[in-house]
Amino acid sequence: MAILGKRNQLSIIRESAPGLYLNGGELGEILLPGRYIPKNLKPGEKLDVFIYLDSEDRLVATTEIPLAVVGEFASLKVVGTHPRAGAFLNWGLAKDLLLPFSEQDGPVHLGENVVVAVCHDSRSGRIIASARLRRHINAAPPQYAVGQPVRLLVARRTPLGYSVIVEGVHLGLLYLDKFTTPPAIGESITGYVRKVRDDGKIDLGLDAAGYRRVLPLKLQIVNALKTNGGKLELDDNSSPAAVREKLGVSKKAFKQALGALYKSRRIRFLNPGIELLDNSSWTPGQ
Repeated sequence: MAILGKRNQLSIIRESAPGLYLNGGELGEILLPGRYIPKNLKPGEKLDVFIYLDSEDRLVATTEIPLAVVGEFASLKVVGTHPRAGAFLNWGLAKDLLLPFSEQDGPVHLGENVVVAVCHDSRSGRIIASARLRRHINAAPPQYAVGQPVRLLVARRTPLGYSVIVEGVHLGLLYLDKFTTPPAIGESITGYVRKVRDDGKIDLGLDAAGYRRVLPLKLQIVNALKTNGGKLELDDNSSPAAVREKLGVSKKAFKQALGALYKSRRIRFLNPGIELLDNSSWTPGQ
């Protein structure tokens, strides 16, 4: 059976002037307009389509790929507003996605990106966006381990840091004092679990903590040196942005790892840059 708001593999029932009618199971026949029919379609082939409602609330299929389906979070751009309906977001389809006033968590403005959940409206059954993220997070207790790397979607700034979506299912807090270069709203980044509280709240940072962070980063720097002919332009004086672009970590973590490598006589400073020393007896734990 076809599912509204999801991608589906549907078979063709019949062809007509407007396009192809697909077998939607309990939802009945669903039109795939002619402009979306793939070229070189083979007989009996099933089509990978997204099912949604058109402007007249009729079921319709498209081979376009939305930026998010029902049940997912995404950062979407505001492309229009309506004084009574709300805001309209670009989600990758010909028809924009409505963010009703009742689902906004503060004013939104034309051209800005808003982190939303894609969901069904309980009253109309239509697919809408909601910026009231807490209504749509997974209620199951988080099962993350301390130090575990996780995917984060930066949702909004708070007095303590940034509210983020963790692995697409939970809400967490990324603390401001854990990094030097603030992320952008709507940015997808990798973070590390600092603590899972008894109430289910998740504290996060941009780097793994303590020795668990330094040891893998030492290996990462050594591997980067080997790949670059034994030298890197990065050192203690490099900018946080340059360190994060090259290695994906904070400058604080980078400096800790450099210090450990220097003490173990694995590198030397070139001012600027660093060079890998020939130390065949070196092991990662040293």
